Amino acid sequence: MAPLLLPSSPIHSFPATPKLSFRSKPRPIIRAAAGLEVDSFTKKSGYLFQLSAFEAESLLDYSPSRIAAIYRRKPLILLRRLIQVGTTFGKWFGVRYIDNLMERSDQMFKVRAAELRKILVELGPAYIKIAQAVSSRPDLIPPSYLDELSLLQDRITPFSTEVALDTIEKELGLRIDELFSEISPKPVAAASLGQVYQARLRRSGQVVAVKVQRPGVQAAISLDILILRFLAGVVKKAGKFNTDLQAVIDEWASSLFREMDYRKEADNGLKFRRLYGGLKDVFVPNINMEHTTRRVLVMEWVEGQKLSEVKDLYLVEVGVYCSFNQLLENGFYHADPHPGNLFRTFDGKLAYIDFGMMGEFKQEFREGFIEACLHLVNRDFDALSKDFVTLGLLPPTAEKEAVTKALTGVFQDAVAKGVRNISFGDLVGNLGTTMYKFKFQIPSYFSLVIRSLAVLEGIAISSDPNYKVLGSTYPWIAKKVLTDSSPQLKSSLQALLYKDGAFRIDRLESLLTESLRARTEKALVKIQREEANSRVVFKEILYFTLTEKGSFVREILIEEFAKGLDALGLATLDSLTSVATTRIPFTGSSVSFMSKEDMINLRTFHHLMFLLAGLESNKKSFEEVNGIGNPNNNQSAYLEESSLLSYQPALVSEILAVLSIIPELPPELQQQLLRLPADLARRLISRASARTIQRIFL
Repeated sequence: MAPLLLPSSPIHSFPATPKLSFRSKPRPIIRAAAGLEVDSFTKKSGYLFQLSAFEAESLLDYSPSRIAAIYRRKPLILLRRLIQVGTTFGKWFGVRYIDNLMERSDQMFKVRAAELRKILVELGPAYIKIAQAVSSRPDLIPPSYLDELSLLQDRITPFSTEVALDTIEKELGLRIDELFSEISPKPVAAASLGQVYQARLRRSGQVVAVKVQRPGVQAAISLDILILRFLAGVVKKAGKFNTDLQAVIDEWASSLFREMDYRKEADNGLKFRRLYGGLKDVFVPNINMEHTTRRVLVMEWVEGQKLSEVKDLYLVEVGVYCSFNQLLENGFYHADPHPGNLFRTFDGKLAYIDFGMMGEFKQEFREGFIEACLHLVNRDFDALSKDFVTLGLLPPTAEKEAVTKALTGVFQDAVAKGVRNISFGDLVGNLGTTMYKFKFQIPSYFSLVIRSLAVLEGIAISSDPNYKVLGSTYPWIAKKVLTDSSPQLKSSLQALLYKDGAFRIDRLESLLTESLRARTEKALVKIQREEANSRVVFKEILYFTLTEKGSFVREILIEEFAKGLDALGLATLDSLTSVATTRIPFTGSSVSFMSKEDMINLRTFHHLMFLLAGLESNKKSFEEVNGIGNPNNNQSAYLEESSLLSYQPALVSEILAVLSIIPELPPELQQQLLRLPADLARRLISRASARTIQRIFL
């Protein structure tokens, strides 16, 4: 749970001379005494809290064996919980079945949705957490249920304030009036694990959010996880699931146990602030470590509204960029970004709160995920099947050809519309049958990553039904692939751009074009940028390739230019020879100096020239008119060379226009540019020498 950011909250002020007395013996955590309010969860499930001090301390960290050992000694509590959960859900499904028989399902939809929310609240935190996991997916959950489940984000019935104050005093060892000069008489927000009060620190005067853990929550969650883990084992065996469902539950439970230790949440918050607090328009509140314990957390108060309520698509884009940094740059990510944890501050920033559930994405998996996105967008389904093995989604023994064929069938239509129209939710949903057939596994680490991305897209959909989180993230992925120094990503880029030795200029063009859509934290703009003209495109490409980050791509481009100029020289020689043979009588037909590889290099060179000159709109018509690009056209080389000459004035004028940008470059980049001709000439001489030696001795 995290503080609800409200513009105003009722504040109870303490007098200058405190009237509260310090209690050396705090009142019991759970007490149903007269006059003490009891929330519905405690009222219905309070019997779950009966753990001894030793048992409670043994459950500070998640351990299935310790939980099982505790409840083996409490079989009646375990049986009672099984009966409670079974009969509660059984009644609800029973009335839904009756509604269906009586053909009144539509009329009773909202009523049953409200009943389900009430049931989840009464059953407690474990079930609330599960519901929260799906409450941000409007593409998966019916609207009536979505409306009700969204209330579980921050409108859980609070527990007694008296109990909360007792907990604060016990944990911090000071009286309330010694800690705070003001505190709200009621919680401003309540959720599954705790509730939040607004207060003012007496010593500093700072307004803070004080989060207090719900009493008995650890015992209740432990028992429910034990039950869910048992059911997962039964379901896996009965349904022959390929995924280790118990491992998935263990991963979720481990993160939930970490979330219940507010000291770990405080450490997460400080790390998250250090990594991402400096991003433009991202705000991460500070944590007051002095007043934070295992069950009490004090953090900076923030004013604002839930992001899902203000429909600010710009801040959604900020969230996408921040998520990219979390998942693919640093590997430390917010694993619970539901609408109750993302806010728009009153000064227009995206505020992250609640750092209890965080995830770690290892370097090899980050790179594997990037490669999978690249191969998906470029429809390289054979490579994608290998990526799934790398990510642990497929066993190494899987039949690659059959998997490739199945993935082609699943993703072909989805990616045909272009990267900007790919729905992450649809991709995951369409994989269902294929995952079962080929024994896909869902690694425990991957479930949190998938959930994080799916929830983010769900929030975005509420602002824009056509929003695609993968389409917004891909520019950052493209930029990272083009600039990252990782040997694995460099190898992936090389494999992506070359097939059987042939350079795939269209893929480089796609990567460069998409990377130009990526805005860095200092360059994020609130108004969608208009399509860049050729001058802007060339300037950005030139700037990128001349910097250190673009060195790998620069080497590729120089090499391809060298190949292209070499091929152009051979084509020109072919043209001159052909003209000479037609004018000199009794000479046979001329022999071409060009190989098939040279023809490919010449076409690549022309594509590069058009790309850098910003003439992509004219390139297609140029090729269609002159018959260029057809591999079956035996006159392709001659046509390209002669056609380029006729098209040369427009091409040259366009290149001269964009070359005027060079003086605008920083001096160090101008120096780098001046060194390129010498490098290019060296490569040309090397190629010509190698070809001459080859023809002499072979």
